Amino acid sequence: MDPGDSSPLMHFVVAKRTINGIFDQLLDYVKEGSEFVEETWHCADLEQVAVEEQCLEIKTCARKLATIRDVLARRQMKVAFFGRTSNGKSTVINAMLRDRVLPSGIGHTTNCFLRVEGTDADEAFLTTEGSDDRKSVKTVNQLAHALHMERNLDSGCLVKVFWPKSKCALLRDDLVIMDSPGTDVTSYLDSWIDKFCLDADVFVLVGNAESTLMNTEKLFFHKVSERISKPNIFILLNRWDASVWEPEYIDEVRKQHMERCVSFLAEELRVVSQAEAPGRIFFVSAKEVLSSRIDSAHGVPETGGALAEGFHERLREFQRFERTFEEFISHSAVKTKFEQHTLRAWQITESVKSIMDAINIGSAEKKICSLENREDQKDRLEFVRGQLNCLTDNMNEKIKVITEEVAAKQLMKHVEERISKSLTFRCSTGIVGMILYGFPESVQPLLPPAVQEQLHVHLPSRKFDLTYDLNLATLCNDFKENIDFQFSLGWSSLVTRFIGPRNAKRALTSINQEFQVSHGQIPYSQAFRNLQNHLVFSMATGVLSLTSRASMTVLVIGGVVCAINFLIVALSATLYGLLYLYEKLTWTNASREKALKQQFVEVATQRLRGIIPFTSGNCSQQVHQELATTFARLCQRVDLSEVELEGHIRLLSGRIQKLENVQRRSKSLRHRATDLESQLGAFSAQYLQNQR
Repeated sequence: MDPGDSSPLMHFVVAKRTINGIFDQLLDYVKEGSEFVEETWHCADLEQVAVEEQCLEIKTCARKLATIRDVLARRQMKVAFFGRTSNGKSTVINAMLRDRVLPSGIGHTTNCFLRVEGTDADEAFLTTEGSDDRKSVKTVNQLAHALHMERNLDSGCLVKVFWPKSKCALLRDDLVIMDSPGTDVTSYLDSWIDKFCLDADVFVLVGNAESTLMNTEKLFFHKVSERISKPNIFILLNRWDASVWEPEYIDEVRKQHMERCVSFLAEELRVVSQAEAPGRIFFVSAKEVLSSRIDSAHGVPETGGALAEGFHERLREFQRFERTFEEFISHSAVKTKFEQHTLRAWQITESVKSIMDAINIGSAEKKICSLENREDQKDRLEFVRGQLNCLTDNMNEKIKVITEEVAAKQLMKHVEERISKSLTFRCSTGIVGMILYGFPESVQPLLPPAVQEQLHVHLPSRKFDLTYDLNLATLCNDFKENIDFQFSLGWSSLVTRFIGPRNAKRALTSINQEFQVSHGQIPYSQAFRNLQNHLVFSMATGVLSLTSRASMTVLVIGGVVCAINFLIVALSATLYGLLYLYEKLTWTNASREKALKQQFVEVATQRLRGIIPFTSGNCSQQVHQELATTFARLCQRVDLSEVELEGHIRLLSGRIQKLENVQRRSKSLRHRATDLESQLGAFSAQYLQNQR
């Protein structure tokens, strides 16, 4: 409460303004938090950082806060006056309002509930229950006076009277005054309490000082006490001015009233202690106070006029009641109107703070995982780049080596082994093996996991086909076969075996020429000597050049020996004839085919040796192109792997940024919750804990 505010009721007004300001901040905070949680929940990159349950919980908190704020905005201090008929309830209220606002008089006057509250309008007006139509306040007597029953307003109806705040300072501070019919005129006490009294902050029992408390009055407040825990109750013993007519009994009567009222409050209702009860009991004369204040409003001093003896004491007693009443209703209203809502706001703040803590922790954990993942991706990217550079150099060297091996060995090896074998099959199998088992082992670790599982898609799906343009038909177009029978120990065979195919051919050609000449120009003897000389020369040449041919040496020695020994010659001739006969008989078509193939292979081999360098170079170019193409295709996949890694790193960086934003916002919202809790704590310490 501001020390400058003289009215105790301002304590409630300031407290209401303070708590409303806190709730406005809290509602804005929870709405912002709700938007933040929902945005985090719907963000695909922030899966499981915020969950649907948190989103629903904080939305529920926002709705509850909005409802509480609306309730707080309508909250007012409420005092309800009860008592038997004609005890002066309406007169007490009029005295507090300093004007005759409510109908009053002798007998049963107030027939229904009257609610008096302030309005900023300059003119007073009233409304009836179930209608917002404004009516003149002068009609209140017609509507609420028991003598005007034709209006059909029973005791359970409510008439709202709006009195200008400018005319009554009491109504400026959110105070609502409730007047009621007499507790002795109806049996609907329970419904009255439920409808009009549950939200009352102070109850004022207006009794008659000329009589004692009646059971009907006590019954009503017993029922109130059953529904409201320790209600604040004041007892006004009205018409105390009648005591001046019996001054000799005034002290005894006052003591009697005090004892019975204290017993009722402290022992029967147990709403206050024995020591506190006397402070809740007042002896007043509302009619005197009302008259004095009306006169004062017309320029007559408040304490002047023809008033009964002891008026000043009764006036001070009424003023003390007003002051005490204002203090009690202000502090009581603060507690009853704001305490539960403050606790609820505290619980909501704790719930929101827990959600923000959970989101903060979840975003921090996922941020750490994302950071580790990004570092792994960066390390892999650096590894791929470094390994690709090294691998490129190594593979270029390997391709070069493989190409040279193909040029130097592959084709030569297969031609020498067997021309009938498929060169394409042999070479392709080896090269494809290099592609399938050489490249993948080196490149596979650099590829993405998805590509590693489908690496076969990027390798040749069939055998690599080498193209060989041997053109054997052209190379062997002058091939002439010789499949006539040739005796292995015949003259031509022996000459060929002894001096070699080339010399034998030359020698035999010379012999034919010599024989041909011998029939024409020179004698036979001369031709034979020439032939003999030529053979001797060829044999001598053969011996000098082929000293390693032991078989011919043995034959020559055998011939010399045979010349010496006739028997040996005869035996040799027999064996020679048998051998000739055997070979003649075994010279079949199969032997001729075999000889033909052997002759062709020898000729083709000799001719192919001449084109091997050109063919090998062509094959090596094909192998180099195939290997380079395959490696380039794999390198493209590695490049795509780099692009994927870079993209993944960018995504992780963006996710980390979002997580950092979430973490920062959740931390900020949590700090705001702590600040709001501090404000709620300060409000509780100032307005709720230090209550009278």
